[in-house]
Amino acid sequence: MFSQHINAYLLQSAGVLYALVAINVLLIIFAPYLVTRFSSQDLPEGARDFRINVIRGLNVLIIGLLGHFRFYSEGQSGQGIGIKVLSILVIIYLSYLSVHLIGRFVRVRFGRSVQHTGSGHRIADTYASRALSIFISVFIGIMALISIIRVAGFSSLLEAGGVIGFVGVFLALTQGAWAPDIISGLVILNSKMFKERDVIRITDSGQEMLAIVYRTLAFHTELLNLVDNHRVMIRNSKIRDQTVHNLSRFASARGLRETLLFKIGYDVSSDRVKSMFQQAFTAAVEDADIPIEEQHPLEIRLKDTGDHAIEWSVHYYTKDEFALIKTRQLFREKILEASLECNIDLSTPVTLQQTSSKATVTVS
Repeated sequence: MFSQHINAYLLQSAGVLYALVAINVLLIIFAPYLVTRFSSQDLPEGARDFRINVIRGLNVLIIGLLGHFRFYSEGQSGQGIGIKVLSILVIIYLSYLSVHLIGRFVRVRFGRSVQHTGSGHRIADTYASRALSIFISVFIGIMALISIIRVAGFSSLLEAGGVIGFVGVFLALTQGAWAPDIISGLVILNSKMFKERDVIRITDSGQEMLAIVYRTLAFHTELLNLVDNHRVMIRNSKIRDQTVHNLSRFASARGLRETLLFKIGYDVSSDRVKSMFQQAFTAAVEDADIPIEEQHPLEIRLKDTGDHAIEWSVHYYTKDEFALIKTRQLFREKILEASLECNIDLSTPVTLQQTSSKATVTVS
């Protein structure tokens, strides 16, 4: 058996045993450094501590497994359930470590560097890196499953086939929960409809959301909500079902064409209205905190003539998609200040209509 071959080899070569024990002791000592070095910079502290504890715990199990092979006789080695459980845990640990390290190498080799504000550079997945990582994970998972079946003692073809069949049935029954998201993630990366650090606008629960794409993972995409300043997790398959507006991909060199709407009464002439908006635009251009493209003139259009007021649309251009909300708010404030100076009321007028009613008195 597998364990008997290891036992015979360790009995013949004590140097190999001591070297393996020394390697595992070093892994226990330098586990924090290794986790920090081979993990993303934005890894939560709880996940970091969990990985460190997993590495140290499984290194201790490996040392115990080596001691068992070294100090127990060949006839006893590999017969107890305890040693089988330890062997299975070692296989799972080595498989997890291999997938993590190889995935990290593939991401560095085929991924792309992304600059994140406040967190420095990180390596983002591309279609090539994601597809190759999935293929490697599946291959290592199959090899680990075969090794676990052999260590557990399912030597006959019928027993091994039963275990593999059970795993296959489980995956088939649960494929609706994970397969669409994995495939959708690959489609998103391949189509390049958006990438990390792009500003997008999507509809979430019936409301539009303006967000930055933080990262696209295997099952979900993390977004940074620009309004509420928090992270949002959306399934990859759900994103594909929505209409995504990528505001980082300008349709022209002018930038994004933003629109503000105002309702002003009929008693104000169009010349006064346009003069007010131009005055606000000049003040906004002079303000360094408002990233408006001054080389492109303000576009003032009459949008609608309603029963109570005229609706005006004001169009301006900006290339700072990360400051869309701030630009919109500050420019609206400049328009408010200009309206006060020009004595123009921005509140929507209300037309009052008087109606006469007849009272009927019945005398009996």
